[in-house]
Amino acid sequence: MNIPQSDLPGGSAAGSPAAGGGSVDGRASRWQSHREERRRELIKSARRAVHALGSDASMEDIAAAASTSKSVFYRYFGDKAGLQQAVGEVVLSQMQRRIQEAAQSAQTPREGLFAMVSAYLQMAETSPNVYAFVTRYTPGDTGATNGTIATAGALGHFFAAISDMIARPMRDHLGDSAGREAVIGYWPNAAIGLVRNAGEQWLASPESPSKPGQEAMARQITDWLCLGLAPELRAAAPSPPAPTSAPPLSEPKKEST
Repeated sequence: MNIPQSDLPGGSAAGSPAAGGGSVDGRASRWQSHREERRRELIKSARRAVHALGSDASMEDIAAAASTSKSVFYRYFGDKAGLQQAVGEVVLSQMQRRIQEAAQSAQTPREGLFAMVSAYLQMAETSPNVYAFVTRYTPGDTGATNGTIATAGALGHFFAAISDMIARPMRDHLGDSAGREAVIGYWPNAAIGLVRNAGEQWLASPESPSKPGQEAMARQITDWLCLGLAPELRAAAPSPPAPTSAPPLSEPKKEST
């Protein structure tokens, strides 16, 4: 595809009023719409390519799958990290909406946690390659123009929003109890770390009879969030020794004959 100057970052159509500081005319508006539509198409193509090829797909591989050149992707996204950021914003936004819908249908905080964990695992399991692509920066890309972890922006916004979603029902449930602010301030972020790390390890684990299904894993993570390891620790605690008869304090006196 022949990319006009207006498709370059910050570019404008030659001879348009926008180039001279005037109002945006119809032609400039059409070029802007064209660029936005083209960018959406490239994001969709990249997402399909990563789903099929894997999270380590190179810019050249992604461009070939999209039937274009990698220079086009560099024009629109700057480098691979920029592409990850763009795809990540779309994917994580969809995940956030799905998790929010799940949480709103719950009746209790614990049901809400399970619904959110389950929705998170379902969305990630749908395409582990895409999930890994948008949540992990791949250093060493030959076309990269900088070493920044661009995906941190989308991820930070996503997990901050999920943390706030967890905190809201906990705030209502705890009321004015002692230690409420400490729980609301720290626990949701700690919960996000547990959910993400356990979920990503589960995704990366090969299929086996011992690997739990998605619902079972969601329930296990929810139990860890609500109860910790207390049930397992109680089950593993050794039984106290059986009581034995205490010996007499002294020999009984013999009756005289």
